[in-house]
Amino acid sequence: MRHTNKQKAKQALRERRHKRVRARICGTAERPRLSIFRSLRSMTAQVINDEKGHTMAAAAARELSAAQLKAPVEGKDGVTYAGKTAQAYQVGVLLGERAKAAGITSVVFDKGPYKYHGRVRALAVGARSAGLSF
Repeated sequence: MRHTNKQKAKQALRERRHKRVRARICGTAERPRLSIFRSLRSMTAQVINDEKGHTMAAAAARELSAAQLKAPVEGKDGVTYAGKTAQAYQVGVLLGERAKAAGITSVVFDKGPYKYHGRVRALAVGARSAGLSF
């Protein structure tokens, strides 16, 4: 898998990682899958029952207010989040609250093709602080 273009090589590695992760993870009604999407601007996350193909809860950064987007956040793990990382943390908290309201307490975390670092980790910490376990 040799690529001369670095961007194409990164994309190929990302696709391989995504296939590897999705081959092992499947959400059920008792323990749905928490799937995330990270773009350059924002984060979205949803809790999915793969058996039925239904989204049970969802949250996105565009739902946050302007004040929430600018303010740094003190996480329950003792870390201060700022910028897009704070935004991801708040999306995780919002998703966790919505999932709890829908009666979901335990999920399977699907990081997709992304490394568990930075914004992906912040979203996971936010969801855990809202009461989801994974």
